Amino acid sequence: MSPEQTTERVAWEALLTALEQDAAGQAAGSTAAADPSAGAGWSAPTGLGPVPRDLVGRASRLLAAQRDRLASLEADRRATLEHLGALRAVDATREPRVSVYLDASA
Repeated sequence: MSPEQTTERVAWEALLTALEQDAAGQAAGSTAAADPSAGAGWSAPTGLGPVPRDLVGRASRLLAAQRDRLASLEADRRATLEHLGALRAVDATREPRVSVYLDASA
């Protein structure tokens, strides 16, 4: 393996490790309030080259875990929208809390 390939491999391993740790942290915190800005500063790395062949399985498992998490978040989003719709429907049926008529003759 050339020095350049070794450097790329180390970079890929570091990236996969960081993404796996982030995914594990997000999964562990899924029942608690998650930090909405946790991934806000992340950008795709450049200059890594292709994934080394022996890391493809690891990258594929990570991708599958991310897709599962995305599906879970989408289901949570839909459930939240349904709840908000139900709350809005109840709120729309409430009667006004302020006077509707003014007794000007008293």
